[in-house]
Amino acid sequence: MLIPKRDTGFQHPVPSEITPRAVYEQRRQMLRLMAGGAAGAAMASWAARDALAATARPGKLAALAATPSTLAGAQTVEKLTGYQDATTYNNFYEFGTDKADPARNAHTLKTQPWTVEVEGLVKKPGKYGIEDLLKLSAQEERIYRLRCVEGWSMVIPWIGYSLSELLKRVEPLGSARYVEFVTLADKTMMPYLGSRVIDWPYTEGLRLDEAMHPLTMLAYGMYGEVMPNQNGAPVRLVVPWKYGFKSAKSIVRIRLTEREPATAWVKAAPQEYGFYSNVNPTVDHPRWSQANERRIGEDGLFAKKRKTLMFNGYEPQVASLYAGMDLKKFF
Repeated sequence: MLIPKRDTGFQHPVPSEITPRAVYEQRRQMLRLMAGGAAGAAMASWAARDALAATARPGKLAALAATPSTLAGAQTVEKLTGYQDATTYNNFYEFGTDKADPARNAHTLKTQPWTVEVEGLVKKPGKYGIEDLLKLSAQEERIYRLRCVEGWSMVIPWIGYSLSELLKRVEPLGSARYVEFVTLADKTMMPYLGSRVIDWPYTEGLRLDEAMHPLTMLAYGMYGEVMPNQNGAPVRLVVPWKYGFKSAKSIVRIRLTEREPATAWVKAAPQEYGFYSNVNPTVDHPRWSQANERRIGEDGLFAKKRKTLMFNGYEPQVASLYAGMDLKKFF
């Protein structure tokens, strides 16, 4: 999700600054070869997580037991994206703009202690430690697609529960209409915060009804383990019918508001990234089509593409949220 430079004061990456795809493929193949040995034993506790999160080998992080979700739309028979692909091809600009940068650099992220503050238009604001969040609801495994704006997608088994479980606990006021998500911005742990790619900290937002939808997930694990740093540890959002950048990583604050929050990419490039950012094959990005996609791991520029599905395939579950809306205007 790289955007061109604009004369708004922000410094955006340009194509010449992006690692060529062929070079990246060679790097990813080398990572696969390095990760080919037997996986180590799972670490005993959450606090034992460390730089091994960047090694892209399952079995190196603390295990999380989870029951397969029975929620409509939360399971699929589609082939899962390989763990190595899902953990070495990431957008996390706090750790670099190349897709491979987060896996190399996110070992500096310290996830203990960690708190998420819920504030704004709620009756019961409060701070929740990561351990408290884990106890709020039964842990579910959900197999969700997540789609990048550039036309790539993944199928990942996430672990967490519906964000609505947390929001119900804080009791939103009648005036609350939106939910803003603020992510960590700590220069001591995030080496690329000095860049001007976006206006830090990274922020995202949803309408309250979107946030309360049962498919909207507060996730803290994947592939049966705690969340790797580069994928948004220790807790992130997963909104499967929207483009991946809507699913904020490493969340530290959740704020309920009356007005639509100014999100990071809307501030940086509103003509390219709208507030809703629903996956819609009929709405092209200004510089490329969104009608087709490739799965990460289905390698090669000549690999057959698949048609992009409306709402990323979750139309039966979420289309009613947008009844009567012009989805080309509100993109």
